[in-house]
Amino acid sequence: MIRNIRLLGAALGGIVGLGLAAGGLFERLEYAGALLVLWVLAWVAVGFALLPYLTVVPAQWLVRQVQALSTAEFVTAVVGLLLGLLMGLLLGVPLSALPGPAGQVLPVGVSLALGLGMVGLTVAKRHDLIVAAEAIGLFRRPEPPSAQAGLPEIVVDTSAIIDGRIADIAESGFIYGTLVVPRFVLGELQQIADSPDPLRRQRGRRGLEILARLQREGRTPVVIVEDEPRDAGGVDEKLVALAKARSGIILTNDFNLNRVAEVQGLRVMNINSLANAVKPAILPGEELRVRIIQEGKEPGQGVGFLDDGTMIVVEGGARHLDAELDVVATRVLQTVAGRMIFAQPRPQ
Repeated sequence: MIRNIRLLGAALGGIVGLGLAAGGLFERLEYAGALLVLWVLAWVAVGFALLPYLTVVPAQWLVRQVQALSTAEFVTAVVGLLLGLLMGLLLGVPLSALPGPAGQVLPVGVSLALGLGMVGLTVAKRHDLIVAAEAIGLFRRPEPPSAQAGLPEIVVDTSAIIDGRIADIAESGFIYGTLVVPRFVLGELQQIADSPDPLRRQRGRRGLEILARLQREGRTPVVIVEDEPRDAGGVDEKLVALAKARSGIILTNDFNLNRVAEVQGLRVMNINSLANAVKPAILPGEELRVRIIQEGKEPGQGVGFLDDGTMIVVEGGARHLDAELDVVATRVLQTVAGRMIFAQPRPQ
């Protein structure tokens, strides 16, 4: 499409160049023919380069901005625009009676200013406007599916979405309830996806893909809510306040948010804790087979990992680097970061 627009721009540029030169622009100059050709080619190049940025690019940007708007933002923006244009029309009637250019320019300028101003005002105050409309009975906010079905609402943090395992857990049917994703969490995901840092950008885009997958598969209901507690400061405080206002359940992988939520009496669903809980139990004396991939912190130690990511530290395993080794578990430690197993090579 862009290529066709550029070709159209080149044709229009050539027509404009010929039209401007038709008034005898190069008649009295030496090498008039060559100058005319260069003039037309320059206008062709200008039209080829500029027309997409005057038509398609702004239109695509506008479409993206409209798609990013929530339903409440879009409705209030349209209502604000109509109110602003109506006010501009009422003011434009007396202004058009002014003499001179003022009677022609002021009505249009006032209409544009009021229209854009009312769009910004209504979008910024949309929550208050919705509350006021509900108070006077213009409409009633529909209950979320979870409230209708009696399912608990689980407020989801950004870290749990970016982690990615939430999609597999939801697909397995282990999450009972509705996943509630606040609009400010979605905004944080979008900011991460637009980050100049390639790693953060990749994590943000994966989070958006995971959220789209959850909505598409539909095994666990997912709702996007506009609620944003005003008294709370950061994202973590808003999540805690929102969870308190709903079912008192929050889903996160963030260690600090986990602790803060537990202190305030919320039920915390932590995917890392779930992953540690479902790992197979290994007791001292059990035999394992592990590949030693690196040296440990202490001299002579070798380090390997089980399929579930559990670290195994093998005493004397450094000499078996890059080789598989039968070991016997001697000690199992549960740490904040996960489970760690100490082992020794199995006696031959």
